[in-house]
Amino acid sequence: MNQLQRAAESYPFLPTNLRGYDDAASLPASLKEWAQTNPDEGLYEFHADELHVAVLSVDNGNPATDIEQQNAFVVFNVAGIEAESSEDWWWLLLIIGIVVTLGVLGFALGIIVMRKAIAPVAQLAKVVADIDPQQLSADDYKRIQSSRFGDDEVGVLARTIETTLERISAFVARERYFTDSASHELRTPITVITGALELLEQSELSATDVKALNRVRRATLDMKTTIEMFLALARETDDGLYDEQFLVMPLVSKAIDQQRYLLNSKLVDVDIDQLANPKVCGHQQAFSIAVNNLVRNAFEHTLDGQRPITIHIKEHELFVTNQVRSETDAQRTQPEESPPNGYGLGLGIVQRLCERNGWSFSLHADETCVAARLSW
Repeated sequence: MNQLQRAAESYPFLPTNLRGYDDAASLPASLKEWAQTNPDEGLYEFHADELHVAVLSVDNGNPATDIEQQNAFVVFNVAGIEAESSEDWWWLLLIIGIVVTLGVLGFALGIIVMRKAIAPVAQLAKVVADIDPQQLSADDYKRIQSSRFGDDEVGVLARTIETTLERISAFVARERYFTDSASHELRTPITVITGALELLEQSELSATDVKALNRVRRATLDMKTTIEMFLALARETDDGLYDEQFLVMPLVSKAIDQQRYLLNSKLVDVDIDQLANPKVCGHQQAFSIAVNNLVRNAFEHTLDGQRPITIHIKEHELFVTNQVRSETDAQRTQPEESPPNGYGLGLGIVQRLCERNGWSFSLHADETCVAARLSW
């Protein structure tokens, strides 16, 4: 419409796609019928013919005629303009399509390159994951040879892993050798002491000697249990024993009987508050050691004439203390963490035994009080 307006203002000088007509008779055939209706001044669009027409009133310059004004027509052929506009859209769509295609190709190429780049790393990780450091074979060493992965970063990583596995294998071999040697060296003295005790039992002993013999027998039994547990932790070959089910109460009673001699001169009683009769799944010997450690610490740290030592047995917990009597007080009393320097095996070893079986162990002990808890 703007171009038609400018063309009307500059009439009769028109551009190539504009033509002027002085009367309706000279118009194209498709516009003659419409022009004969004497349309008013203005702009008209004919979409079917792709023509825009401006109607102008002009002076005919003939004084003889009564009609001094008549219509003139400026016809604007817009076919070319619309075609160029459509072509612009097609060019725009083509450019967008090319950009999108290049983007998709670049993304796909990046994924392919990335997968090829990390493929050796993934292969190396899978190989290492399938290797058991404690049972390295010749085939395992062949699968992680650094020569299979070239001299790039993956090769450097493979060489590092290969060296590390060699060190681990050597360490495992040394540990096994030491454990086997220690097993023999530790058991031999215990066997000798046990045999000597059996010979002494057959002889006539005084009451004082019998008490001393009983203490030696208990210490020998504790040492034997300790050695067996240490070897079990070092070897970790008795996995089948970690699935046993056993009652808690018999082990608690046994621990009290073994450690009661510590209370003989203290005039302190032991109260058992059995709220349940639980069963535990795990290593029975490890649980017995933990219970013995709790009871021994409680007996050792209780002074003469103090309150009775209370042992609460619940469905999932064993609580030992010499400061509370009721279940409510036991629930409120929370054992604090103590350094691993207790009696028996020591809290550090007991803690490791509990971690191996999935139990929770805590102990607070000082000169006057003990609060210990073993949960499962």
